[in-house]
Amino acid sequence: MSDPLTNDLFPQALLSVTLQGPGDLEGFRRAARGLLAQQILPAQVSWHSTEAQDLLATLPDNPAAAGDAPAVQVPPEFVALCESAILHADPRRFGLLYRLLWRLVHEPGLRHDPLDADLVELQHMAQAVRDEMHTMKAFVRFHSVQDESFRNHPEGGPLHVAWVEPAHHTAPAMAAFFARRFAQMRWAILTPERSAQWDGARLHFGPGLKKADAPLPDAGEKHWLACYERTFEPTRPMGRSLPKAMPRRSRRQALETGRLPLVSPAHQRNHHLSAQPATRLARRVAQPRAALAVPAQAPGAPVQRSLDELACSPDAVQPLLI
Repeated sequence: MSDPLTNDLFPQALLSVTLQGPGDLEGFRRAARGLLAQQILPAQVSWHSTEAQDLLATLPDNPAAAGDAPAVQVPPEFVALCESAILHADPRRFGLLYRLLWRLVHEPGLRHDPLDADLVELQHMAQAVRDEMHTMKAFVRFHSVQDESFRNHPEGGPLHVAWVEPAHHTAPAMAAFFARRFAQMRWAILTPERSAQWDGARLHFGPGLKKADAPLPDAGEKHWLACYERTFEPTRPMGRSLPKAMPRRSRRQALETGRLPLVSPAHQRNHHLSAQPATRLARRVAQPRAALAVPAQAPGAPVQRSLDELACSPDAVQPLLI
């Protein structure tokens, strides 16, 4: 257990915590629970994360994440901020998240302070990530190429490849969005950090592409296809040393657990729907308004008129008196 006075008198070495990837929210939650259970101050923790290309590297053991620490009750809006802010490119985001979590536990009134400096900074990070996601949704442009799968099965449609350079770690999260939006076509999104591929049924991730090797906007089909093949080439078989250097819980999600084929099997898709011309809606023509039928009136009853007759009547301009 630590307290501020003891830490000032007897400084301790920083506790290093390494997460699997720049957006490892589950790893951060487990580590943060373990740190809170041991009363580790935010100033005593040094946060690190592996790069997207080094997800299969050997990770040091996190002593703070050992065991199942109890869950911590926090406001729902803080959880939403964590989901977005953890994708920010600022390396200080993990320390900020844990510092706010520590303060929410030990300072219950913090949730009612909208002008707190840490909370405002976290909100700015989350908003920047959301803006980057919106930009990626609006400005991603796919280039159609004819790969080997299209030549063997033209009914499956061509491959669509795009190059994106996001400012934050939003590529994996946005890959799931594009998989839902373009579920009927094959596509691949290449980024400097991590690339994503959708074969029509499953989502695969590959290494990033250097900016110098990225295709130009006006590049030809051969250049786009070469970049795609260089990124999603079949990986080497997993050796005996990889399972030992890799946590057991991460083996199921690793790329090397199964050979990623260069060309996945083509499936029957409904590309003919997108190839058909747009449907022209028939223009609605306003029909002339028919006069309302006037029922038979009893003797002595007030005169009833239709709407057309009432509009032509000089009494129509008189205001109604209530």
